[in-house]
Parts: sequence; C-alpha cells; structure tokens
Amino acid sequence: MLNPDRPLSPLLHKIETVGRVTTQWVDTVGFGASLLYDSVFWVCWGGRRKQPVRLAPIVSQMMEVGILAVPMISLVSMTIGLMLAIQGIDALKDFGAEHQVTFGVALSVVREFAPLITGILVAGRSGSAFAARLSTMIINNEVDSLRVMGINPVRFLVVPSLVAMMIMVPSLTLLADVLALFGAGLYISTELGISMGTYIAQTITFLGTEDVLHGLGKSLVFGALITLVGVINGSSVKGGAEGVGQVTTRAVVHSILAIILADLLIVFMLTR
Repeated sequence: MLNPDRPLSPLLHKIETVGRVTTQWVDTVGFGASLLYDSVFWVCWGGRRKQPVRLAPIVSQMMEVGILAVPMISLVSMTIGLMLAIQGIDALKDFGAEHQVTFGVALSVVREFAPLITGILVAGRSGSAFAARLSTMIINNEVDSLRVMGINPVRFLVVPSLVAMMIMVPSLTLLADVLALFGAGLYISTELGISMGTYIAQTITFLGTEDVLHGLGKSLVFGALITLVGVINGSSVKGGAEGVGQVTTRAVVHSILAIILADLLIVFMLTR
C-alpha cells in the first residue's frame, strides 16, 4: 500500500500529471458532446415540451455574430486575396506559368483560406463574447436563477448562439469567398493585362460545386466548435473579474486551436 505522505518519484509524478490532464480533456470533450446533444434535442423537440427555442434571441445573435462582423471580414478577405495573388504571380514567374495563378488562388481561397480566416476572426470576436457573458452570469448566480424558474440554461443560453453561429459562419465564409476572389482579381487583371470578365470566367471554370461545399462544410463545423468551446470555458469560471478575463482569453486560444485541428482532420479525411 502506498504511503500518502511519501513524495512521488519523478517518473510517477509525470505519469500522474499525464493521467490528470488526460482525464480533464476527456471530461471536457464529454461535456461538449453533452452540450451538442442537448442543443439538438431542444431544437428538434423543444416545442413538444412547451419550451420551444425562441426566434428573437437567434436573430439577435445572428446580428451580433454575422452582420456586425461584415466590415472586418470584408477587409481581411480582400487583403488575403490580394496577398495570394501577389505571392502567386511572383512564385509562378520563375516557371513562366503566371497565367495559372487564377487556378491556385481560386482553390486556396474557397477550400482553405476563406473558411479558416473567417473561423479564426469569429472565434476572436464572438467566441470570447460567449465565454465572457456566460461566466459573468455564473458568477452573478443568474444561471442558477434560470434553473429555479424552470428554464433550461442550455435551451435559453446555448441553443440561440449555436444556431446563429452555424448559420452566420458559413454565410460569412461565402462573403469571404467572393471578396477574396474579387480582391485577387483586381491585382491579377492589372498585372497580367487580362479583363475582369476573363478572370471571372477562368475562376468559374476552375471551381466546382464540391470546392465551394468543401469550404462551407468546414465553416459549419467551425461555427459549432466556436460556440461549444466558448460555453465550456465560460462554464469553468472561478473567482470574480479575474476569472472572467482568464476564461475569455482561454476561450479564444482553445477555439483557434480547435479550428486548426478540425481543419487538418477534415482535409485529411476528404483527401484520402
């Protein structure tokens, strides 16, 4: 029998640390899966329980997540498109293939850059807001008050944000596709001396429906991850204002990490 007062050896200490971290991650993933299941349940069967998901909070969240983010997404998307066009032409000049830049830019934007950049920007802007709002409500005992009044916190707090995010992130990604390709077209048409109409025709020729759906599908996953990570971090708040700041920062970092890892996994699975 182990003596609890006896210090652990360095090896046992490392094993204990790994086990503790693994248990925390498994618990976090389980909590996220439970949140997703409960959210789907309230969306599909909330009306039968006389507690339907209200449209007004969903629309309000859509405004906050999507409409107010349009200027930022627009500016960054056009900048990304211009940078890809500049770098692409410069790299292809060495091979005399600069006229093929449209193909590379179109696929890169639609399949990768637009959904990834949109997800990261929304995570930094809205994912942190979810965590901050929920953590503040927990500290002020507002979530416990909802339970006392018979209101399910997942239905009232999580579902509107999740639905709004899964609608608006793909919509913002589609906007990012258009603006990034337009920004790239401005430079390509000027640098290579082709008309904008020719550039648009080449882009339409190179891109297929599956390419657009590839990016939109990833953005749908990113929207769900941003919401769930924000809620999970907000729920783990401890302390007062300092705790709110910590979970808000952690929510942004974890959201971006989750987006990048999910992107890697999706690309690996869809290219096998």
